[in-house]
Amino acid sequence: MLRNMCLIYGFIYLAHLIFANAMLDPIDFLALQSIKKSLNDLPGSNYFASWDFTSDPCNFAGVYCSGDRVIALNLGDPRAGSPGLTGRLDPAIGKLSSLAELTIVPGRVFGPLPHTLSQLKYLRFFAISRNFISGQIPASLGQLRGLQTLDLSFNLISGSIPFAVGTLPALSNVILCHNRLSGSVPPFASRVLTRLDLKHNDLSGSLPPLGLPPSLQYLSLSWNRLSGAVERPLSRLNRLNYVDLSMNRFTGCIPGNLFSFPISNLQLQRNQFSGPVQPVDQVTIPTVDLSFNRLSGEISPLLSTVQNLYLNNNRFSGQVPVSFVDRLLSASIQILYLQHNYLTGIEINPTVDIPLSTSLCLQYNCMVLPVQTPCPLKAGKQKTRPTSQCIQWKG
Repeated sequence: MLRNMCLIYGFIYLAHLIFANAMLDPIDFLALQSIKKSLNDLPGSNYFASWDFTSDPCNFAGVYCSGDRVIALNLGDPRAGSPGLTGRLDPAIGKLSSLAELTIVPGRVFGPLPHTLSQLKYLRFFAISRNFISGQIPASLGQLRGLQTLDLSFNLISGSIPFAVGTLPALSNVILCHNRLSGSVPPFASRVLTRLDLKHNDLSGSLPPLGLPPSLQYLSLSWNRLSGAVERPLSRLNRLNYVDLSMNRFTGCIPGNLFSFPISNLQLQRNQFSGPVQPVDQVTIPTVDLSFNRLSGEISPLLSTVQNLYLNNNRFSGQVPVSFVDRLLSASIQILYLQHNYLTGIEINPTVDIPLSTSLCLQYNCMVLPVQTPCPLKAGKQKTRPTSQCIQWKG
């Protein structure tokens, strides 16, 4: 009798397991088990508390199903301040063949990206940011032809950006900033790419002349070792609204039509740009930073409509246009940094009061300062450039 009861209860338990998991494909079920074994909650995180494989995995935290397949996997507690997960991403991830979205919240997930990711043919959104992922970006990711967002930012990824990734036709967001990537920027074939963020890496070489699509709106390449001219790569990107190429080694002229694009913030400082700055129309970009370059010639009055303008530490010469003075005194300009150039004058009454909301710095130029204004500490203590330098520059 007791033996029969045990058999009955055993059958009921087995039936319960079968019923609980009947909604999920067995391959997906086993893949989730492997993923769970390779990851753990960091202290303070309870993400995996709901992952009880005696119940329906489609009810697990971060698991989303359609029919009997997993279509989205968001690993880790997405709430702000959650400690995240630790461990590795198991190669079994490639068995979730219907997966369209894969994310891992910030934490301490380490190791390389599994090459089996290339098996996720339906993957659209892939984001593992602010972890400790290392190794290289698998070139096989180029097989994910439907991928729209690739975010591997703030990790320890090294090597080059695979050329195959640049060929993905549906990419709209590529965010690979704050890694250890080297090599050149590959051409991007996607006609819908809107965001390209590669800042804080070790990329070098020149930008591909036709490798940045006109669809781009956000471009950040700062803090790399990129070089060469930017006129051809940038001149046709007339949808840009944010540009940061600072802290590189770019050379040549700044394309004049760049100032006519709908940009809200233009950061080109600390490069080796040279020649005159010649906007084609009145500049409406709120913030423009061209400091610490080798720009020369007279300052264009078309720049006087910029609210925050940094032209310091260049080789500008001649008089400051009167239009700048008018906007300074009306408090339309908030920051105007012209220090460390070869400017010869500015028509401003020495007795005039500069608005308190305006920051103006004119020191270390080839003129006697008509007004005394506070300058950044990095501008130094010398008020005027030595006469010998001014005569030499004029010659």
